[in-house]
Amino acid sequence: MEFRGLTLDTFQEDAVKAIDNNHSVVVSAPTGSGKTLTADYLIEEKLKQGKHIVYTAPIKALSNQKYKDFSEYFGKENVGLLTGDIVINPTAPVRIMTTEIYRNMVMTMDKDIDHVAYVVFDEVHYINDIERGYVWEESIIYSPKNIRFLCLSATIPNAKQFADWIQAIKGHTVETIYHTTRAVPLKHRVYDEEHGILKLKNLHNKIKDKKNLKNQRVKPDHINLIRELYPEKCPLLFFSFSRRDCQNKAQQLARAKVLPIDHELNKEMLHLTSKWPNDVHRLRSSKTLKESLKRGIGFHHAGLLPAAKELVETLFNQGKIKVLYTTETFAVGINMPAKTVVFNSLRKYDGQQFRQLNTKEYFQIAGRAGRRGIDTEGLVVSIINRSRFNYKGLSILFDKDIEPIKSQFKLCINTVLNLVHNHTEQDIEMILKQSFHSYQEFGDSYDSLPYEELRRRYKNLCRLLTKLGFIEDGQLTHKGEFARHIFVDEISLTEIFATGLYTEFNEYQLLLTLGSLVYEPRDTTRFKQIFRDEVKPLQKRLMDIDALRKDKKFKNLLEVTALTYPLYHDGFFGVLKNTNLLEGDVIRFYGQILDRLGQLKKASVSQELKHTVNNLTNFIMEKLEGIYDFD
Repeated sequence: MEFRGLTLDTFQEDAVKAIDNNHSVVVSAPTGSGKTLTADYLIEEKLKQGKHIVYTAPIKALSNQKYKDFSEYFGKENVGLLTGDIVINPTAPVRIMTTEIYRNMVMTMDKDIDHVAYVVFDEVHYINDIERGYVWEESIIYSPKNIRFLCLSATIPNAKQFADWIQAIKGHTVETIYHTTRAVPLKHRVYDEEHGILKLKNLHNKIKDKKNLKNQRVKPDHINLIRELYPEKCPLLFFSFSRRDCQNKAQQLARAKVLPIDHELNKEMLHLTSKWPNDVHRLRSSKTLKESLKRGIGFHHAGLLPAAKELVETLFNQGKIKVLYTTETFAVGINMPAKTVVFNSLRKYDGQQFRQLNTKEYFQIAGRAGRRGIDTEGLVVSIINRSRFNYKGLSILFDKDIEPIKSQFKLCINTVLNLVHNHTEQDIEMILKQSFHSYQEFGDSYDSLPYEELRRRYKNLCRLLTKLGFIEDGQLTHKGEFARHIFVDEISLTEIFATGLYTEFNEYQLLLTLGSLVYEPRDTTRFKQIFRDEVKPLQKRLMDIDALRKDKKFKNLLEVTALTYPLYHDGFFGVLKNTNLLEGDVIRFYGQILDRLGQLKKASVSQELKHTVNNLTNFIMEKLEGIYDFD
C-alpha cells in the first residue's frame, strides 16, 4: 500500500487497516521507524469523513512542530493549537494540544470533546513518567466511550497488556501492532579521554586494572571527541541534560575552531534572522547562537525562544548544522535524525534523584542516530566517566529496550472534585478500579476486586475538601465548582480568587502571588537584587488563611520579586539583568502565569475577576511583545 508516495511497511499497513475498521490501535515501534505516518493517514481519512481528531503530545515543542506540519498538510483553517499559553483556532477539526490540556477537557466533560472521533497519543510511553504519567492514564479512563485511540510508542515489551487494558475498560476492539526492526541499525560505542572511541568490552578490559589511579580520574573533553568524529560522522546530535551546558559547549566548540566558518550557512542565517524583532537580537542566547552557527554548530533546548528554535530546526533540516548540542526534548517526536548521537552522560536527574538512564530513555535518544535511506548504520557514542563505570549495567543498557510501562495513577484534588461533580458513588467506585495499575494487579478481574489504596486516598481527599468548604453534603460548593476548573495549586488559587480575597491586593501583588506558585527554586539560580516593597503585607494577609499558611510555595514571595518588580520598571531586559536564568526559562515563568490566568478566567463567573485577569494577561503580553509570539 502507498501513502503520500511512500510504500508502507507491514506494521504501518496493519495500523491503517485497524483504523479503517474503527478500532483503537497501540503501535509499538523503534524511534525513527515511521510510526507517525499512521497518524497522518488517520487525520487525512477522518477529515474526509467530516470527523474531528485530537492530537496530543507530551511537550509544547512537539505540539508546536506538529501545528506547523499539519497546517501545511491539511490547511491552516483545519488545524488548531492549544498549549496553555497559546490558543489558535480552538474549534478546528484537527486540534493539537498537550496531553494535560486534553486530560483537563475530558475530566471536566468539556463540550468541545463531543465531536471527537479519534485521539492520537504520541509518545504514549510517557505514561511511565513518575510526575506526569497519570495524565495519560486519566486521559484514557475519562474519555467518552465513542472515542477511539491511536497510541504511538517507542518499543514497549508489554504493549499487548496496555492495549488489553484499554479494551477492557472501554469495551471496543484495541489492536496491538509490534515492529521491532530498525530501518537503520545502531552501533553502540563509548568514549574515553585516554583511549578514544571503542567498544564497551574493550574499554572494560583496558581500565579494569585500577592500579593507575591517576588514569582512572581522566575527565573526558567533548571538543576532543568532536575532533575524532568530524567530519565523517556528522551531522551529529550531542545530548546533554542541562540547557546551560548545551549553550556553553556550543560556544566552547565554536571558539576552539574545530569546524571552519561556513559562509553559505552564515548568509542563510542572516536572512532568516532578519525577520526577528530587534529585541530578540539583543538576547544573550541569540548572540551566542549566531556566533556558534557561523561554524555549523548549534544548540537547541526548551529554554530557547521559539524564533531561535525554529532557526536551528530549519538549518538542521537543510543539513547546514554539523554539530547540534541539545537536551532530550529534541528526541521526542521531532523527526530530525543524524548520522551520530553522542551522550554527554548516561545519568540524569528525574525530579527526585540522579540515576542512570533506563533502557527506554536511552533508546529514545539513541534512536535519532541513522538517517533512513542515507546511512547504513547509526553511530551512538556515550562519554564515559570512569569513576562511575559499570560494565554490567552499561551492557544491559546498550542491548535492547526492555523497560515495560507501568501505572503512575494517582488521585489529585482536581480529579476528586470532578468525580464528585460528574459521577455517582457507584460510578466512582468503578472508575477507581479502572486504573492501569488495577489491571496490572488483577487482569480481567480488575472490576470485581477492590483497590483499597485508591479508595482510601479518595475518601481522605473528600474529608479534606469537606473540611475546607469545597464539598458539602456530597456536593460541590461554590469553591468546589471553581476549583474543578483549576488543574494545579487548586486550593491556594481557589482560596485567593474564588473568595474575593484577591480584591484586597493590587495588580503587582497578584502577579507576585501567581509568580510564587509557578516559580521553581534551584540552587543555581542567582538574583542581583530582591525588592521588598509590598511583600510583607501580602505575606501577612496570605498567612491569615489556614489553607494558605500550609502552602510552602508562598515562602518564595520575596525571591520572586526579582522576576516581577523589574518587569514594571525596566521591562523584560530589566528582569534578565537581575538574574542568571536563561531567557527561555524567564519566558516559561511568565508563560505559566498566563496559563494560571487562563484557568482562573475559565473557572470564574465573576466579571470583576475576569476583568482583573484580563488586565494581568494584557500586561504580561505587552511586556513580552517583540520577544515572544503568543499567536
